[in-house]
Amino acid sequence: MPASRPSRRWRGGLPAAGIMLAVLAPAAAGCASFDRALGKQEAVVQFQAQTSNPARLKVRAACSHVPQAIPEPLPTDHLASDMTYDVRYRVDHASDGDLAKLQQCLERFPSVVGIEFTGPAGS
Repeated sequence: MPASRPSRRWRGGLPAAGIMLAVLAPAAAGCASFDRALGKQEAVVQFQAQTSNPARLKVRAACSHVPQAIPEPLPTDHLASDMTYDVRYRVDHASDGDLAKLQQCLERFPSVVGIEFTGPAGS
């Protein structure tokens, strides 16, 4: 039996996949820029489950110096749901460099497990 060769379908699909990536990648990047230009952008800090509020507030204060990463106001209504403060930064006008500085600052704290960037579409 002769050695098998890739089917025509496979060879034909490879350039098509490359073309699709080339078309979709800029579109995806454009959506992020569009969201950033039009709406509220947040960086929400994710902590280990048992992190105390004083520890969260320490992180909030320590990283509030980053340009264009402005800590959101703390809740003032004293509801039970506010007993564990989310640490959030407004990053509407933050550059990639500002976001990197914020991430570097947050990574210094062992209680921080991640950061989620959200936009007007909830993404």
